[in-house]
Amino acid sequence: MDGGSIPPISTIGRCRALSESLVIVAAMALDAKLEDWLLDTDPALRWQVERDVAGAPEAVWRATRARVATEGMGAELLSHQDADGQWAGGAYFPGGWDFSNDEPGQPYTATTWSLNTLRDWGLDAAVLAGTADKLAANSRWDYNNEPYWVGEVDCCINAFTLANGVWLGADVAHLVDWFVEHRQPDGGWNCEWVEGSTRSSFHSTLNSLKGILYYQAMTDGGSEHLEVARHAGQEYLLERRLTSRLSTGEQVDDWVERFTYPMRWRYSALNAADYFRAASLHDGVAPDPRLADAIQIIRSARQPDGTWLQGRPMPGAVWFPIDVPEGERSPWLTFYGTRVLDWWDSAQPGY
Repeated sequence: MDGGSIPPISTIGRCRALSESLVIVAAMALDAKLEDWLLDTDPALRWQVERDVAGAPEAVWRATRARVATEGMGAELLSHQDADGQWAGGAYFPGGWDFSNDEPGQPYTATTWSLNTLRDWGLDAAVLAGTADKLAANSRWDYNNEPYWVGEVDCCINAFTLANGVWLGADVAHLVDWFVEHRQPDGGWNCEWVEGSTRSSFHSTLNSLKGILYYQAMTDGGSEHLEVARHAGQEYLLERRLTSRLSTGEQVDDWVERFTYPMRWRYSALNAADYFRAASLHDGVAPDPRLADAIQIIRSARQPDGTWLQGRPMPGAVWFPIDVPEGERSPWLTFYGTRVLDWWDSAQPGY
């Protein structure tokens, strides 16, 4: 899972000045030809390039962002919404999904994945006015048949629900307490806690952190307990340098180096580093030096022309292709990689 996006930097008061200086540095450093290539994209990506990489004036990127609802991929995804507020007739899986089938992966067409994507693309929540109420009335989770905004038992699903709920104006405050109560003893989260797991997962922890940070940035921060939980979850990943087992120091798995867009729920060094960029800006702190190993993995994947290549997409049905096929230059990954490296490099002594 892609995990959902962090709110636009301009909505995070404590980091506005720092973010503005970062985009100015990025605009100076980026090759003009590469910048033009990144700008020649769908409005869903272009406005983020304008804001975070090209250093465009706020009026410019906001105007591009407004086009997400009416042009390109954003308009296409909106067109697939059902009259009852859902997508594909289901909450996390399409309605009537056969869980006994042996198809690889899972479909990414249902409500949660569609909301995650639209939020990630910066769609104005006003475009989806009434959707929160429709989902409350019509959408239920496959597990336990709970109403949509009540949430589920899965950490990743609840993180998506927390972020999508606060974005659309649904009451999801109860999920704040849920995350505080379901943190593992080692600091993070694991979607398999319900099966008895007592150790955190890289994937579950990152998705939980992304949902929590989005909620905090869109509200007054939630509670002190939520803030403590978020920093404990961050420490779980930082202790492991975002890449490795604490017990042996060995890389936890090859998915750490596997970069793909859409990111969906899957952990990678790039996905995690982009989260820590957002958390750093939100908290007004410098990058943690323990990110260095992940940064090196990201830097090593950059091609000589400054781009990153698309990895193997996660299998499963989609409404339409979002990024390029495997092995081709990915504008989305290039945007994320450039944004992360600009943030990291600009904070280093002597830059």
